[in-house]
Amino acid sequence: MFKVAFCMIALAAALALAAPAADDASANILTHESRLEPDGAYSYRYSTSNGIQAEESGIGGQSVQGSASWVGDDGVPIVLTYTADENGFHPQGVHLPTPPPIPDYILRALRYIEAKQASQNGRK
Repeated sequence: MFKVAFCMIALAAALALAAPAADDASANILTHESRLEPDGAYSYRYSTSNGIQAEESGIGGQSVQGSASWVGDDGVPIVLTYTADENGFHPQGVHLPTPPPIPDYILRALRYIEAKQASQNGRK
């Protein structure tokens, strides 16, 4: 009996945590604009009552730039900006993970290899 009660409480807690916040469920669209041109150029912009804002513009299939912002679960504002073009998708934001710095011994090894290759190419 205890196991069943414990499982029911755990399930209820999991469902409560997984459910969207009440503010998100009842959010309203405050602004919305969109534009589409015959040459494929487009733009859109919107904002909601729960603090979400987004905008994007570009030329379909060629390039895009935009941004989005919202408040994270921890209450910290998040701002994401991005571009996308023939070189790929390039997001920017302080919330995005970054690689650790390259250790000095690796940098020295790379410089050594580069110098060695340069000296060998000079002999040929």
